[in-house]
Amino acid sequence: MDAEAPAPGGRAGHRRSTAGPREVLRLAAGHRGAIAATVAATLLASALALAQPLVARDVIAAAASGRTPWAAVGALVALFAGQALVQALVRFQLARTGEGIVLGVRLNLIDHLLRLRMPVYDRHRIGDLISRADADTLALRQIIAGGLTDAVTGAIGLAATVVLMLWLDWALFACVAAVVAGAGTALALALRGMRAASLRGREAAGEMAAGLERALSAIRTVKAGRAEPRESARIGGRAEAAYAANVRMAGFDALVSPATQLAVTGSFLVVLLVGGTRVAGGTGSVADLVAFLLYMLYLTAPLGSIFEAFSAVQQGTGAVHRITEALALPRETDAAPGLPALPRPPGATSGLAGDEVSAGPCAQGGTVAEPGANGGRAAALEFREVWFGYRRGRPVLRGVSFQVPAGGHVALIGRSGAGKSTVFALAERFYDPDRGEVLVEGVRADSLSRDGHRSRIGLVEQDCPVLDGTLRDNLVYAVPEAGEEEIRRAVAMTNLDELVSRLPEGLDTRVGEHGRELSGGERQRLAIARALVARPRLLLLDEPTSHLDLESEVALHRAIEEAAGRCALLVIAHRFTTVRAAAGVIVLDQGRIAASGTHEQLLETSAYYRDLASQWLARRGDRSATGSGCEHAGRG
Repeated sequence: MDAEAPAPGGRAGHRRSTAGPREVLRLAAGHRGAIAATVAATLLASALALAQPLVARDVIAAAASGRTPWAAVGALVALFAGQALVQALVRFQLARTGEGIVLGVRLNLIDHLLRLRMPVYDRHRIGDLISRADADTLALRQIIAGGLTDAVTGAIGLAATVVLMLWLDWALFACVAAVVAGAGTALALALRGMRAASLRGREAAGEMAAGLERALSAIRTVKAGRAEPRESARIGGRAEAAYAANVRMAGFDALVSPATQLAVTGSFLVVLLVGGTRVAGGTGSVADLVAFLLYMLYLTAPLGSIFEAFSAVQQGTGAVHRITEALALPRETDAAPGLPALPRPPGATSGLAGDEVSAGPCAQGGTVAEPGANGGRAAALEFREVWFGYRRGRPVLRGVSFQVPAGGHVALIGRSGAGKSTVFALAERFYDPDRGEVLVEGVRADSLSRDGHRSRIGLVEQDCPVLDGTLRDNLVYAVPEAGEEEIRRAVAMTNLDELVSRLPEGLDTRVGEHGRELSGGERQRLAIARALVARPRLLLLDEPTSHLDLESEVALHRAIEEAAGRCALLVIAHRFTTVRAAAGVIVLDQGRIAASGTHEQLLETSAYYRDLASQWLARRGDRSATGSGCEHAGRG
């Protein structure tokens, strides 16, 4: 592959989190009904609890007059039992709602991350994006279950308790308010530093996941380079940064509990001293003091809920920020609805024989076809004055124009960095050109939906990714509904019959992660078969013979010849055995078309091509590539 694409960037520096309750509620938008039901149930439990001190006061007052109010005692027991039952239901509902929110956000994130624009993947590390759908979403559950819900119910419960306490004794309540205000000041100081520590800890955890994914995906290279200590130190450094941030957050969180204790225990002692003194002096009643003290006990729950809610929300702020940041990353979009993907005719055997086109030389004798040529069929792919750069002001392609005829077999060559892989990226609409037009079968690519566009084009990457699963899973990856006959024909065309016959479970044999159970040549032929099952009109092959032994290369060339009889081919080639098999050649140099024609024509007419041929032949020892053409290459 060309190296012109920018390397994935790391974190662009620390960013201040702006996430708050509004962002949390937006992420939980689909569960507002469940949250409202939970809040209502919590308020019912609070109401049952708040009624108990009043009933207890009546019981005490009746006992003081020598009566035993059995009805009031029964009501008190019923209130207590009802409160316990409702609280149990609330806990379960909170857990279920939290899990539902996590699932919803994860599904949204998974879909969003798979549909991002390609430049986004260039700028972000994959492991960090994965961590946002994993660890960060778990923090969101805690915010919902132990944060916003507790804050709402705690605030309402606190308000009701305050009203009743003011009704019973406003002077005692003033003492309570003074103590709570002091505790609230300490809490505010703790929350101020907790938000930044939360975001830093989440970012460090994401960087750790990205580093581990980087090392494990290249574990053979790591071990061969004896780099385990270096990688361990590098990834461990991110883990230590997460540890430091989380410890700092824990330090701030540790202030929450003392603040809560100060608010509750301190208030209780003040009420006990002041109220007890007033009762002893005859200015207050025992029943009123007991009722007020009971409300003080019930004040513990809403007050503690509010303090803990603030702590939970601030601890989860970093996770919410990273989730909302990921959901704001730009997705692939279509300017217009466009045309749909190509339909698969009912009863098609493989689609591999759907287009009867010649595998021989292009009708135009080269790679550039006149519009409407080739039997009236539009070019399979056409670039018209295409300019493109991954970064502003640094173009990779500079006014590139060429055609791949329908049924044509064209080789695309050039030195590393010339722009070959960029041509493929634009052909697949991973990127859109800065200027110029890309046309598929005579239709502007940007007038098609991306699905419609990509249904016409197959891509076989240089490293030929093979997905974990069975051989069949990989073959039908783009067309899950493909029939058995379609699969068998693709297998036969790519000379994979022998592989399937010797596998213990045939097509249903698992190929291992990244296809580790297959050889390099088998993976490349599997990738071609996978592309052919999807019935493309144009097949893009990126250096298909790279790093293959002779036997695998011969088998792969047979597969390419078979594919050339079914669809147009554009092949990035670094071996002249591949170049000679093509009907035409396009030569790229520094983002421009340096020459085009057949292999023999270019050896005669292009000094740049002859020089390129000489260098490649000398470097690779590929003496069988040109026959008499070697003499022409020698003159370059």
